[in-house]
Formats: sequence, structure tokens, C-alpha cells
Amino acid sequence: MSSVAQIRIPATYMRGGTSKGVFFRLQDLPPAAQVPGPARDRLFQRVIGSPDPYAAHIDGMGGATSSTSKCVILSKSTREGHDVDYLYGQISIDKDFVDWSGNCGNLSTAAGAFALHAGLMDPARVPENGSCTVRIWQANIGKTIIAHVPVRDGQVQETGDFELDGVTFPAAEIVLEFIDPSEDGDDGAAMFPTGQLVDELDVPGIGTLKATMISAGIPTVFVDAADIGYTGTELREDINGDAEALARFEAIRVAGALRMGLIQSPEEAIKRQHTPKIAFVAPPRDYTASSGKAIAASDVDLLVRALSMGKLHHAMMGTASVAIAAAAAVPGTLVNRAAGGGQRQSVRFGHPSGVLRVGAEAEVVDGRWQVTKAIMSRSARILMEGWVRVPGDSF
Repeated sequence: MSSVAQIRIPATYMRGGTSKGVFFRLQDLPPAAQVPGPARDRLFQRVIGSPDPYAAHIDGMGGATSSTSKCVILSKSTREGHDVDYLYGQISIDKDFVDWSGNCGNLSTAAGAFALHAGLMDPARVPENGSCTVRIWQANIGKTIIAHVPVRDGQVQETGDFELDGVTFPAAEIVLEFIDPSEDGDDGAAMFPTGQLVDELDVPGIGTLKATMISAGIPTVFVDAADIGYTGTELREDINGDAEALARFEAIRVAGALRMGLIQSPEEAIKRQHTPKIAFVAPPRDYTASSGKAIAASDVDLLVRALSMGKLHHAMMGTASVAIAAAAAVPGTLVNRAAGGGQRQSVRFGHPSGVLRVGAEAEVVDGRWQVTKAIMSRSARILMEGWVRVPGDSF
């Protein structure tokens, strides 16, 4: 039986948007975890409490959902034109792996705030009062995010009256700009990896579905709700307790991942649960959000439900919101059609917790659609700070 003493590591527990995660400065991590590899993965798994066959995270900081099983590393950036580097790890709840394949848009909000809290910003760039522009290099996907963080008396302003559906209490608004959010590529078809706005996707055991597959914010497979027997008004309990439904969604996700070239065989999908996302869309209709709030059809342009790490998300992932904004801005995609068609720069979509407005700037370059920027508002605040403890032999 191990009797190795616990070690403590400086850490900050933060909410960002509708997610929570444990934040670290790179310099505060144990030397073995300051570089990518098994030691870092094992450390973060132990911090969160994974892998947990009970799917409860009793012995860790995780919350046993995809929204709360996250770790983040920030460091000063050596990249020109950027203030901090931001690296995100999605910790699997019950399986033995950490997924580094994508970003968390919600925690991107907290990354901007943490950069100031943790002293990683050049003091000359932080105003006494107003808005601080934090230039973030998202290291997982190699993209720039600009966070406009409110500042009062030289410190991050965390409280305010900005309300975000899916978050119980109001807070200060942080505006995020995702710069050139589509994937890079030499073939000009990177945002739509197949080169098509709508594909016929063959899914084993299900059949052929129309799908929009886009890489913007995060690789996402969109299908029509009606084609898979849904209305777009579903809440978590309508899907997450249905093992057969979750298996069908995973089959669609795997088929999309193969078609997008993200994996080469279905077996690889088990180690790439974070990406791509699978989402379904529908035209507006009345529904009741998970909080009991009535959402009228007139409040939204379309309905979207999305799954993260194999379960229906309680609200909407930030990166998937970027994908929604980008796809809605391009006439002819399933997302755009559900919103009524035509070219648009913003869209209001209904999700299980309420309504979110997102925007994107799209243009045709060399005959292909590209999104130059996506914009959304979120909020963030520190929940707890100090040290997290883990057994010294756990990594």
C-alpha cells in the first residue's frame, strides 16, 4: 500500500462561460508535467479524479460532466503579437485518457481573466479602469483569440449584470473574438473539409443522412433533428438516459470524423472523444428550457442541441457556438437553412438552457467560403484559489 505524501500545486478553480476547470501556470507545475506526455496526463487525471468507473469524481476536482472535467495551462507567450499561450485538456470521466485535440470556447473566457489574475500580462497593457485586450494563442489548435476583459482598479472585474443562460448568477461581460477560426489547409476547403456545404453521410446501422461538416471553432457534424427523430427542443434527460440514442449519436460522430479525415479508422474515435462534436438543428419553435424558462419561437432564429464527450450538453459549448455562427453565416448549410436561409452576420439559437447570440464574418475567397472572425460574449470568475493536492506518486 502506498504511503507517499501528497504534494500541493498552486491552482485556481474557475468558471468560464458554462464550464468549470482547474487552471495552472505552466511554471507552477511539477517539472515532469511542464512538458507534454504521460506525466502531465496522469497529473491532470488525478486532479480531476479520473478515470472513475463510478462516474462521480468524488476523489477529485471534476464534476462528472464534460463541462466540469477540464484542466488549463497558461504561460507568457513568446509568440509575436500575443500575451499568453493557453493549452486545454479535456479529461475523460471514466476512460484512461486526456484529449488535447481541441479548444474549450467557454474556458477561453476564463483564460483571458486568469492571464490578469496570475500576473502573466505585461502591466503596461493593463489599464487602471476600462477594458484590457488579452491576446491569447490557443496552443491546441494554433489560433488567436482576443478576450476583452473588464478591469476596475487594475483588477479583473468579475461581478456585473451580464446574464448568460446556463449560468445561475449574473457577472461581468467578457467579449471574445475568435480570429480566423476555420482550420488551416492548403486545398482551400479546410472550413468544409469535404468541399461541400451539405454531404450525404453514410452511417452504419442508421443509413444516409444529410450533414454539414465544418471545422470552425471546433470540428462539428451538423444533422437535421427531424432526420433522426427529434424536434430540437430536447433537454439532457430526454437523451442522456437513452443508451441506444447515445450509441446512434456516436455512430454519426464516428462516420463524420472519418469523412472529415480526423481519424483513419473507427477504432481511433475512442481516443478522440472531444472532437468532432455532433449537433442537430431545427427551425424555431416554443419550448421550455431546463430552468423552467419559456423560450418562444420568436426569441430564436433556430434550435441547436449538441453532444460533448458522448452526452447532450446542458447548454452549448463555446467552440460549438463558433461552429454554429460560422455555418449560419454561409448560405446553404443545414444550420443556415434551419435559421431561414440567406446571408447573416449573427444568429440567436435556442439550446437546452436558453438562448445565445453569436456572430461571424464570412466571405468568399477564391471561390470558397471563409470565416474571418467569430464573436460571442461570456463571463468568468474565480471560484477558489490556492493549492490542489495529489498523491506524490500519482504521476
